[in-house]
Order: sequence, then structure tokens, then C-alpha cells
Amino acid sequence: MGGVTTRLHWSDQPYKWHINDGEEVFAVLAGRVEMRFRDNSGTEQRTLLETGDVFFASVGTEHVAIPVGEARILVVEREGSI
Repeated sequence: MGGVTTRLHWSDQPYKWHINDGEEVFAVLAGRVEMRFRDNSGTEQRTLLETGDVFFASVGTEHVAIPVGEARILVVEREGSI
């Protein structure tokens, strides 16, 4: 899709803190995911995503996805991103 990668993750393991060079969208298809991110002041924020929820990480947003148990997550991001 013109430089966009779409991946399906099925995991019970946290990813790693990272910053993408493009926008990124997470859609929770099954399970629950705690999304942690740092706001503009560097303060860590948390939000719990349930099945059907979507999280948008803008360019430069440091974030990490932490499944609560096993979760299925659809990730759409710029091709070549972490």
C-alpha cells in the first residue's frame, strides 16, 4: 500500500520502547493491551486498550505496547519502521 506496512501480531510479550519515523496505528483485534507513551514533556502516560480500540502514535511519539495476557494487534505503519 504505497510505503505502508500492515502486520498482525499475536503476542503475550511486551515490545520495546521506540520512536517511529512515521505515524503508527494499533488496532486491538482480541485481548487487552496497555499502551504506554511519553507526552511532549516526557511524562509517561498509560492507557488500557480493549478489543476494538485503536491507538494512534504520531511521528516522534515514544511508546511501547504491553499485552495483558495474549492479544492480537493489527499494526499499520510506514514501511521499514521498527
